[in-house]
Amino acid sequence: MNSPAAPRGEEFRDDTRAPGSGNAAARRALSAAELAPLTALHDGRSLAAVAVTFGVIAAAVGFGVGVGISAGNSVGFSPWLLLPVVVIGIQQHALFILAHEAAHYRLHSRRAVNDALGRFIGMAGGVSMCTYRVTHRLHHNNLYGPEDPDTAIHGGYPRGVGYLWKKLLQDLAGLNAWKTYAYFFGAPALNEATQKAPRPLDDTSPQLRRAARRDRFGVLAFHLGVPLLLGLTYGSRGLLLYGLLWLLPLLTVLQPILRLRAVCEHGAVTDLASPLTAARTTLTTGSRSGRASDRLLNLLGRAVLFPHHVNHHVEHHLYPAVPHYHLPRLHRLLQARGALAGAEVRDLRETLKIVFAARRPRLVTTQPTA
Repeated sequence: MNSPAAPRGEEFRDDTRAPGSGNAAARRALSAAELAPLTALHDGRSLAAVAVTFGVIAAAVGFGVGVGISAGNSVGFSPWLLLPVVVIGIQQHALFILAHEAAHYRLHSRRAVNDALGRFIGMAGGVSMCTYRVTHRLHHNNLYGPEDPDTAIHGGYPRGVGYLWKKLLQDLAGLNAWKTYAYFFGAPALNEATQKAPRPLDDTSPQLRRAARRDRFGVLAFHLGVPLLLGLTYGSRGLLLYGLLWLLPLLTVLQPILRLRAVCEHGAVTDLASPLTAARTTLTTGSRSGRASDRLLNLLGRAVLFPHHVNHHVEHHLYPAVPHYHLPRLHRLLQARGALAGAEVRDLRETLKIVFAARRPRLVTTQPTA
């Protein structure tokens, strides 16, 4: 359901395309009375998610500072620094997922608080939440269509084992970070199918366009101001620790996580007519196979790739107004009604096998329609 206050050019539309595998049945599976509690916002649960994520980051930063500063008060390069760098990168991704919630107006029931918190979370990760809101709206409203700005990231899979590993290693080395932040500043990459690079700010309301442009200056000011403050307060060691414990994971560890999650969500699908088959839910609890190894791998996926229930991606595209903490319940309800029969719902092992498969002609059975 869209927010009733969302004017034209700001709405996240429910995906109601009639063709496709069971889309209409999935839309009819839940009544308005059943959906109402699922779209209700509980500010305490969102704020708890924010607090836990920042708490883990604070603990990792504290550990990194402890092992990185010697008794002589100089910065040393202990191999133990690798641990906080990895943990912080994973949690920076969790922060991005919370900024995604704010982009959907789902982080807090008060719009001003939602946007202020979302902007701050985004700024910390170098992301303009307001610009991302504009870009992400086009993704939802044009999934796998010519105007989908995310097709350049997840389209065309499987592209072969070597291709995806090459991309992930380039991401880990920081070589593609500039493309990531260009996307989050409103300049997505070229869509190979259309040979066009979408410009999301051209297709939005004047209010969102102005907010996006202001927010981008805020992101730049944040990432100039924080190191300046640390440098003035702690000198060169403050700057060095900022680089090691914040910028390094931001430019390296975070990047392959962002790519692999996006590819798991939409890569190597074969029916683009419905969100049931053009998006993918990857389980993070239990397993479809019943194998203990799959249950453990799914849990690992939750820890690294799918924080804050972002794994429920089919459900998110069907009902973008449902906040993250209600997505598991929505999944159970749709599953109980048979609405997810034939949908892309898989264990992580299955998902990885599909997206890392050898390159083959893409068998698209149905093109998306308006």
